[in-house]
Amino acid sequence: MGLFFKKAIDQFGVGLRRHQKSIQIIQWFIALFYLILLIIPAFMQLPPRHAHILNHLVLFAQFVFWGIWWPFVILSMVCIGRLWCGLFCPEGALTEWASRTIGRNKTIPRWIKWKGWPAVAFILTTLYGQLISVYDYAIASLLILGGSTFGAIIIGFLYGKGNRVWCRYLCPVNGVFNLLSRLAPISFKTDQYKWAIYHGETIHNPHCPPIINIRQLHGVSACHMCGRCAGMKDAVSLQPRSMNEEILVYGEEIHNTWQTHLLLFGMIGVAIGAFTWTISPWFVYLKQYLAEWLINHDVYWPFSISAPWWVLTNYPANNDSFNWLDGFCISFYILASGLCYGMWLTLIYKVLAYFLYKPNFYFYIAQAVIPLAAVGIFLGLSATTVKLLQYEGFSFWWLKDLRAFFLGGASLWSLYLGFNILKKDCNYLYQFVFTFLLFSISIIPIVAAWIMMFWIW
Repeated sequence: MGLFFKKAIDQFGVGLRRHQKSIQIIQWFIALFYLILLIIPAFMQLPPRHAHILNHLVLFAQFVFWGIWWPFVILSMVCIGRLWCGLFCPEGALTEWASRTIGRNKTIPRWIKWKGWPAVAFILTTLYGQLISVYDYAIASLLILGGSTFGAIIIGFLYGKGNRVWCRYLCPVNGVFNLLSRLAPISFKTDQYKWAIYHGETIHNPHCPPIINIRQLHGVSACHMCGRCAGMKDAVSLQPRSMNEEILVYGEEIHNTWQTHLLLFGMIGVAIGAFTWTISPWFVYLKQYLAEWLINHDVYWPFSISAPWWVLTNYPANNDSFNWLDGFCISFYILASGLCYGMWLTLIYKVLAYFLYKPNFYFYIAQAVIPLAAVGIFLGLSATTVKLLQYEGFSFWWLKDLRAFFLGGASLWSLYLGFNILKKDCNYLYQFVFTFLLFSISIIPIVAAWIMMFWIW
């Protein structure tokens, strides 16, 4: 059974290479569907209260983007790797098309290759999306998603010689996908021995859109899994693997400061702030305290609702508008959450590295919390799915149990990864006991945040 499964996975990878034209047709269909749902609802009136997902395009688009699309794209990264990027992503297809067909093929400048873009783009996009209520309004979705798509096309037009420069360096979720896909149970891999001894017909390297070194391919974190290199020199194949392999076996090779910042400050800290501010009593206390202080000092302009919708949410017809104080409190809460969680985790993991006399160990042990980050983002996004379906009359009596299962499972998974990473790098029992206890303590605030969101607040 195992051999049959392995062969089936390999054949699927080869099938991707053989059916590239069919894949392109699928990509164009998805891109067209995406653009229709993105553009048309933005110019329609706000839906009336009696409207439903199936009888109003604005609500339908909202549900597709934020109820289905994004939560399950995140989940797919863990389950099947970056197949979304290689086969279905409209931005990837559009930027590659622009680069290949009408692009100016300029050399990629150094500023685009800055490693900090994935972290900065994710944090700023997340914050801005909350300020303009991107989950609730089609015009806000057009600004966020459409702006990203426009950027992808422009970058493709200017740079890359048919490559996906936008996806590799500038996509706001590329860093997130890179980290989450390390947990995937399938991966394209290159057998370097077979590659070295290959004596068949001369084969030129296939076009690799995300610009990676195919010869050294052993994981999916950067690979888009488009399948164009499958079977090359009888050495490249899609293979099943342990979901822990890329972290436990290859994670020690990664010393990327910005990628670690994205994980600890962004995917954990900022994500917790973005998903919890609407129900957090701490946010209410902050806003009340500042409001009282402003009133006591006769400062009233922060209470004005004068910002345009593209700066702060402002839809009077829907009785939904943010004043300047709201904007400040939302920004402060989200960024402070990112800073607090990020600094807490960074401090503990730096202490672990110092205790083991291995400065770069910080980058390695941090990867153990990827399962918790993945589940946190999925649960946060799927809360919109639940909310929209509840408006339609659906009941989810089993939801708390399912969320507990996901959160508990992710916590145990992270503990398992931490346990095995530390076991491999600790030379003495006292080192292992101390460091594993410290690592276990580090994840408590993360789990506590989601418990408060879904069971206490």
